[in-house]
Amino acid sequence: MDSLAGRVCVVTGASSGIGRETALGLARLDADVVLIGRNPKRLTSTEQEVAAAGRGAVSSHLCDFSHLDEVRGLAKTLLDACHDIHVLVNNAGQVLQRREETVDGYEATFAVNHLAPYLLTRLLLERMLGSTPSRVATVSSDAYRWGLLDFDDLQTRDTSYRSMRVYGNSKLANALFAWELARRTAGTGLTSNAVHPGFVSTSLGRDNIAANVFLKLIRPFVRGAAKGAETSIHVASSPEGGERSGEFWVDCKPIEIQPKARDPEWALRLWEVSADLVGLPRD
Repeated sequence: MDSLAGRVCVVTGASSGIGRETALGLARLDADVVLIGRNPKRLTSTEQEVAAAGRGAVSSHLCDFSHLDEVRGLAKTLLDACHDIHVLVNNAGQVLQRREETVDGYEATFAVNHLAPYLLTRLLLERMLGSTPSRVATVSSDAYRWGLLDFDDLQTRDTSYRSMRVYGNSKLANALFAWELARRTAGTGLTSNAVHPGFVSTSLGRDNIAANVFLKLIRPFVRGAAKGAETSIHVASSPEGGERSGEFWVDCKPIEIQPKARDPEWALRLWEVSADLVGLPRD
């Protein structure tokens, strides 16, 4: 991995799990790391660990991605604090057992896993384009295979709520967003890629009883968070992560994925619908 000295790397969902390990890995490459999390105690602890891991500057900011106004506030804070932003790792995510709505009235998994990173990325995009070479790594999942976007019911109001199907929908949205962002920024010096961390045991499904039981049964076969973070770190720091854009990475390599995750009509429609939902221009 190349040294990231002087490079500002923002990591969301950084207070635990894959996000924490991603932040630690970037700090060991001497990046200036900006941690984003929603749990104050865990975030403070992680900030101390990350600061001890490298020679770059470390800072942290609280943000609950289920509140889009907090995401807007976070973006303003980052733009005020960071003259340059070179890397954004969209890592924050969740799985819920039952359907919940955010304060903005959106289905919570779709809001936290897709709308929030979409909003944050777009609000930071101009700064990142002015900081090239720069990179956006969006943590998706092989669960995108289960996803099938219904643009007439993105909030899962009209169909039965199945936790992992809804999660798969959000991960498909992540892959489509990363691909569309790559198309829109081609030739600018910014790369956009999606990442699958592998089947990792983290706190992601802490509110999902069935998922927790399943994870306990298969824990001996599940990779840890440090292993799961390797691909995010690779895409954020390696030479090829700065050369290749619009890819889906697994085990530090780009792979072929199902056509639905690169459907140009779906990608464009999702971009535009998402812009409408978060109150941004479509272009």
